Amino acid sequence: MIHRSAHPSPCPVIGWREWLVLPDLHIAAVKVKVDTGARSSALHAFDIHRFIENGVEMVRFQVHPLQRNTAMTVAAAAPLLEERVVRSSGGHAQLRPVIQTRVALGDRCWPIELTLTNRDVMGFRMLLGREAVRQRFWVDPGRSYLLSHAPSGDKPRSVHP
Repeated sequence: MIHRSAHPSPCPVIGWREWLVLPDLHIAAVKVKVDTGARSSALHAFDIHRFIENGVEMVRFQVHPLQRNTAMTVAAAAPLLEERVVRSSGGHAQLRPVIQTRVALGDRCWPIELTLTNRDVMGFRMLLGREAVRQRFWVDPGRSYLLSHAPSGDKPRSVHP
């Protein structure tokens, strides 16, 4: 008798850190920490403002996609999905805006929910949580950049869809 796996093809393996593209937000590259201990994903954002456009509640914000680099700023806007209370690993609760946006890694592109928060003092500008990687990837916590590499010159530019 032949037993078939619940997954028709094995999931690709990613490292504990990777470079992602956020095409809807015009971010060509952001280094992320893959954190299976965190349920949701979070992006460093500041100057967050809500507004209404064509009857849709939106959020406008700024992003410094590169750690320790405030010279490069990307302006972005997206529909506001909801506001959610997120509890940090230290137990601190914060009400954050949530958007849905596409992320691209390797040859895959998929939508994720992303909370917006100030991660200026954190080691990574973005955290990719377990909901974003579930049933898509296996994570090797001892390796890095398995499906991505730093942009040339380590100076990513914004992208246009």
